[in-house]
Amino acid sequence: MHIPPAIDPVESLKAALGDAILDVKVFRKETTVVVEPSRIVDVMLHLRNTTGLVYNFLSDISAVDYYPDTHHPERFGVAYHIYSMLYNRRLRVKVYLPEEEPVVPSITSVWPAANWLEREIIDMMGITFEGHPDPRRLLMPEDWDGHPHRRDYPLGKEVVQFSFNAEEIMKYKPFAQK
Repeated sequence: MHIPPAIDPVESLKAALGDAILDVKVFRKETTVVVEPSRIVDVMLHLRNTTGLVYNFLSDISAVDYYPDTHHPERFGVAYHIYSMLYNRRLRVKVYLPEEEPVVPSITSVWPAANWLEREIIDMMGITFEGHPDPRRLLMPEDWDGHPHRRDYPLGKEVVQFSFNAEEIMKYKPFAQK
């Protein structure tokens, strides 16, 4: 069996979809390609189907809330981690989304496994995946208000009980008393 030689994914993307590529970052031998959100499906199809690339495994999709950091172009980032089993190499493809309307096309048409990964991000971060086949909440109840992984989501907490504050805390826990 003849396996075609591997080609550079960044150069291939620039040649085929140059207007979709916004930035390329290499850190500790890991490459991240930042792309235009509206072109994510085109980029993923190119990376999966091009001879010499064959990124045929979607290993993860993750989302980041950069609030209140001002060093990033937008509030949210969605990172797609893909792997080429044929050439044993990884690539991260990333999009940045605005705070006002965080919307990116779904890649479930490219990789059906993206369904559950995108649903988790929909639920926990409030990012909309346009064209997603089943955008129901996955982890939180349907009537839950908000998205718990956003940095501005209010934190719930309970004061830890010690000997000096036991009486104060036990006032609010009547069923815990003997």
